[in-house]
Amino acid sequence: MKYRFFLILLFITNQLWSQSLNQKITSAYSALENDPQLKYGLSSLTVLNAETGEIIFSKNGKTGMAPASTLKTVTSATAFYVLAQDFKWETTLGYNGSITNGILKGDLIITGSGDPTLGSDRYPETKADLIIEKWTDAIKKTGIKKIEGRIIANDSLFGTQIIPQGWIWQDIGNYYGAGATSLSWRENEIGVNFKAGTKVGTPTQVTDLSSSFYDLKVINEVLTGGPGSGDNVYAYSAPYTDIVYLRGTYGIDLNKTIKISAPDPALQLAIELRTKLSTAGIPVLNATTWRKLNSEAKIFKPATSTINTHLSPALSQVVYWLNQKSLNLYAENILKTIAVKQGKPGTFEDGTQVIENFWRDKILIEPNSLNILDGSGLSPENRVTTETIARILQSAKKESWFNNYYESFPLYNNTKMKSGSIRNALCYAGYEKTPGGIPVTFSIITNNYNGSTTSIKQKIFKVLDVLK
Repeated sequence: MKYRFFLILLFITNQLWSQSLNQKITSAYSALENDPQLKYGLSSLTVLNAETGEIIFSKNGKTGMAPASTLKTVTSATAFYVLAQDFKWETTLGYNGSITNGILKGDLIITGSGDPTLGSDRYPETKADLIIEKWTDAIKKTGIKKIEGRIIANDSLFGTQIIPQGWIWQDIGNYYGAGATSLSWRENEIGVNFKAGTKVGTPTQVTDLSSSFYDLKVINEVLTGGPGSGDNVYAYSAPYTDIVYLRGTYGIDLNKTIKISAPDPALQLAIELRTKLSTAGIPVLNATTWRKLNSEAKIFKPATSTINTHLSPALSQVVYWLNQKSLNLYAENILKTIAVKQGKPGTFEDGTQVIENFWRDKILIEPNSLNILDGSGLSPENRVTTETIARILQSAKKESWFNNYYESFPLYNNTKMKSGSIRNALCYAGYEKTPGGIPVTFSIITNNYNGSTTSIKQKIFKVLDVLK
């Protein structure tokens, strides 16, 4: 009897608490909604009880909006469900043909399965120099002293469309717009170093392309910016091109390496390995890719023997950096890998369809409440509701891998939440514990705000502060 009374009392207390919190959120959100920065914009907020799924507050919660990088919380949660937290990608080094008297009469082949970390500096075991050295040693141990064939980078698994629908021209040439290939290398980035001009408005000079081992023609139209103006450099290129245009301004007092996307990372890897082998006294005919052979109507013969298999870090470690640093490449490679693991081709269309269908089946989200073109949120055409994001976060709370997922969220304004921003859109999604000790999940999206991003950010934080 006493236990039943306690439960009733607890229920009443929770109801009163929810009503009180709802009133506080309503007041704070109303101030944001009616702020002049959103006069021509739209905002949405959903707050759920993370234990029960009860809606504590929702305004425009069923309106599809551009979620920017908060979409990564959906992609990474799906990955934990579909791939498992200990999943690892495999990259194999092998050959076809035969080895006779130290001569490989065939091709050396690097085959990728979608590992976005290959050659990355974020993990001790993935650093580019270490991998190239490891493969060189493995080749030597097979007794190969000369390769009469080619080094072929096999990046066929994800096909040749490496940029999702909806990405804009201003993005795809820059590091955050790097294409999602099944054989990534150095996070598909190339560093560009500049020397500013002597006066504001004068031309800059490109002094170095770091980590670029193939002939990339750079047309530099970047001008010198004023003191303190920083990095306003944009690269314009396309997948597999050999021409990159650099435009914008580079501050006269700036000393920074600018990152642009590598148009053909698989080719870069093949050339880099060939260079290392040549230095080690193992000559190779040339370096190419599966795609280039295909375009030249040449026959590609896959590897028949394996020399080395490189394993990526576990998915939980990959998701950590995906969300901490909002790495678009990681999100897109995960999206394509999810499709492949479900027996689909590794396309963006298949990946997004698998994710949408998964959540419709898993937590019965409404059709079209998750309508996406990519896994990272970079496309301004993505449409997701705040209620759907909040429910996906609430679903993850019950899983064995939740701690790894939770730890991947950055800490902003002393709250564990993922941010997202594209042009005139600023969003947050994450977890909080209220003063009453009740855990909540939330998603807040603003689209088409005007004025300063810093200003709208602080106004969003005022709303979220009510949850603390």
